[in-house]
Amino acid sequence: MWKFFRNKENINDTSIISVNMNNIPKHIGIIMDGNGRWAKEKNLPRTMGHKAGVETIRDIVKECSTLGVKYLTLYAFSTENWKRPSQEVNALMNLLVEYLKKELDELHNNNVIINTIGNIKKLPSVCQKELKDAFEKTKNNSGLVLNLALNYGGRDEILRAIKSMYKDLQEGKIIIDNIDDEVFSTYLYTANMPDVDLIIRPSGEQRISNFLLWQSAYAEFWYSDIKWPDFKKEHLHKAIYDYQNRDRRFGGVKHK
Repeated sequence: MWKFFRNKENINDTSIISVNMNNIPKHIGIIMDGNGRWAKEKNLPRTMGHKAGVETIRDIVKECSTLGVKYLTLYAFSTENWKRPSQEVNALMNLLVEYLKKELDELHNNNVIINTIGNIKKLPSVCQKELKDAFEKTKNNSGLVLNLALNYGGRDEILRAIKSMYKDLQEGKIIIDNIDDEVFSTYLYTANMPDVDLIIRPSGEQRISNFLLWQSAYAEFWYSDIKWPDFKKEHLHKAIYDYQNRDRRFGGVKHK
């Protein structure tokens, strides 16, 4: 099954993008980059860029759900983002609470499961409460799993997994000779989820920034100069279209 979309990344481009609905990525990760620069270009405070970025989240979550994406992981706040000015950090935390309160019912009605990856114990208590309430309300849904990566870092995740696995080794819960990729993956925040298929990064930067380091071993990457507040569903379609037209060999060779 194919679905056709008009390409609006360039307003003068009237080409049609054909997305194969039978080859939609199961797991998409997005590094939501460019909010601050978007605001600066418009002579606005950085916080206004983050607020505009929340509007984009609403549209992209809805479109991923419509397309049949099973998992969407949004890099919302990294372990390194605490280095930012306290005013900006506080604004981000307030936006998180505002987003959950405003969108929870609609997300729930659309069968979305709200999940978090990262050490949320370091977040303000009000954020922790809203996240836990959102998970409890939506955990029995069967649609898109929306992973909010908060106080998340790929290296931190791997170190936590190693420590937890070492503890189980000491207690005899696992045997060292039985440890493989599959076993190790169960100690990650994304346990029981498929590895990420496609990572999208808008804003022009081309680096992974400590995001899903283990899970992205064979991910396809898609970059765009479009900053996150200006990222539309048409850009998502283009990223998926490009993903579908790549030769994914997972270290092997292409069979003729």
